[in-house]
Amino acid sequence: MDCRARPGNDRAGTKPGNDRAGTKPGNDRAGTKPGNDRAETTPGNDGPRCPLKLVVVTPVNGLPRPCELPVKRIKISLYGGRPPKGQAVKRHGTDTARMTAPNAQLGFDALNAALKAAGEETRLRVLALLAEAELTVSDLTDILRQSQPRISRHLKLLVEAGLIERFREGTWAFFRLAEHGGSAEVARALLDHLNPADQTISRDRERLASVRQARAAAAQAYFREHAVEWDRIRKLHVADDAVEAAIRQALAEKPFRSLLDLGTGTGRMLELFGPEIERGLGLDLSLDMLLLARDRLERAGLKNCSVRQGDLYDLPIGNDSFDVIILHQVLHFLDDGGRAIREAARVLRPGGRLLVVDFAPHEQEFLREQFAHRRLGFSPETVTQWMVQSGLEPVMHKSLRPEPGPDGKTDEKIAVSLWLARDVRALMAQTARREVA
Repeated sequence: MDCRARPGNDRAGTKPGNDRAGTKPGNDRAGTKPGNDRAETTPGNDGPRCPLKLVVVTPVNGLPRPCELPVKRIKISLYGGRPPKGQAVKRHGTDTARMTAPNAQLGFDALNAALKAAGEETRLRVLALLAEAELTVSDLTDILRQSQPRISRHLKLLVEAGLIERFREGTWAFFRLAEHGGSAEVARALLDHLNPADQTISRDRERLASVRQARAAAAQAYFREHAVEWDRIRKLHVADDAVEAAIRQALAEKPFRSLLDLGTGTGRMLELFGPEIERGLGLDLSLDMLLLARDRLERAGLKNCSVRQGDLYDLPIGNDSFDVIILHQVLHFLDDGGRAIREAARVLRPGGRLLVVDFAPHEQEFLREQFAHRRLGFSPETVTQWMVQSGLEPVMHKSLRPEPGPDGKTDEKIAVSLWLARDVRALMAQTARREVA
């Protein structure tokens, strides 16, 4: 049973000032006075009065037993190695969130391999570039002015050492700094000691800027080609500003640190929440949309967010990985929306939230014929049932009605619905702990 508490909540599901872990007034706990639920000093104990306690649960005869220890001014983080919200790690002149656990230890052979892999001129330059952006072999050959086989060889060694990661998008392969593990921490520690004003690094960064400009030009060309189609669809439903305000309101109950945007499209959801989170990932099957999304994130300077190709029915992500998952205007393209929601629930952390945003039922048949919409909207019951079948608890449904047109009619406009559900495993763990106590 997962007993993780959520950031900002009282530890172990208790409230300040209440008896911890369900203890009854009148019981003596860790030096507290009978009948008093605060950690107070007792005769012979000159320690200060402390309103905060850390609940330690240890098994006794197969059952947990609450033990209370007074703790003074200790800030507990559930995300190893990440700075508190609003604080960041300075690297190469930019603020980015550190993604790896602190003090991760490696065996001798693994550390030796990581240092050997990084300890070569070209490979160190590659690490510095991948700290700035996700790049392909072609990008790196343009920047480093070296042959494709030579660059591929360097990348292979860095991947084998665990310093970088490789992922495919169609026929392309992208590379980025590794996010987890001891080797990833080694890479970031080395780069933290690299002077960003160094002549070699500065020259590489200038060439990287040229590569980014070429990417942006390609993305804008695709956008111009399809802008008329997108504008036509936008005019059919509730204004984007109103929808995004409703999305923010739906997730405003508590902060979150990681976001997965499924069917990310242009990456708008990552752009919307990127400045407030530590890690954002967008998945999409369309390489053209990923091109657009990557360009938008780079323009916004959101290095803590990335996009990659992925199948919504078979996510390349481990269980319990994200605090919040968003499916924004995606389900109407899918043959099996329930299956997509079940897969999203799999990678949701205990206590995490899933937000679905899609059209309410409508009769705009041309969307099916011209824009590959498989479903013409969803009733409130349909998505709610999918959430329940996925083991989630629905907590909100809201429908945004379109504004009347110049003629005062809304018949041809489409309403947008929002469904919010949460993973109840953390809540169940807290309830069980109170009952045992």
